[in-house]
Amino acid sequence: MTAPWEPTMAGVLRLPSGRLVRGRGLRRSLPQGPRPTFALYLLGRRPPEVAWESRWLRWPDFWLPSDRAATVDALGEAWARAGAERVEIACAGGHGRTGTALACLAVLDGVPPGEAVAYVRENYAPRAVETPWQRRFVSRFPSGVGR
Repeated sequence: MTAPWEPTMAGVLRLPSGRLVRGRGLRRSLPQGPRPTFALYLLGRRPPEVAWESRWLRWPDFWLPSDRAATVDALGEAWARAGAERVEIACAGGHGRTGTALACLAVLDGVPPGEAVAYVRENYAPRAVETPWQRRFVSRFPSGVGR
């Protein structure tokens, strides 16, 4: 088992279960401190290689992921791994796609889909989940996948 993120670190979201997940924007440099053990990168093109295990979802800026089934699977994996590992979710800016993915993780963790965007905006970043279609994606995300 890997030591979890520190809850006070920048970008760390505590889910209701106590799982800690770090969201961040890849345009900013890697924060100091421990590195992720697993990362999920949400970008329109393949990200550069990193020294930790990672997974890439094709997800164009301001839009939705290209493959819904792969997204449900990847977010389920991230949620499960966050119970024992340092999981990072990241896109270029760290708000729209990252916020949407974090809101989906909150749904997997038991937050009602209609409340997940507000939960992430309150506990991660006020600008998280940027577009109406991202909000709709969260509201329709299948709950119970992670449980």
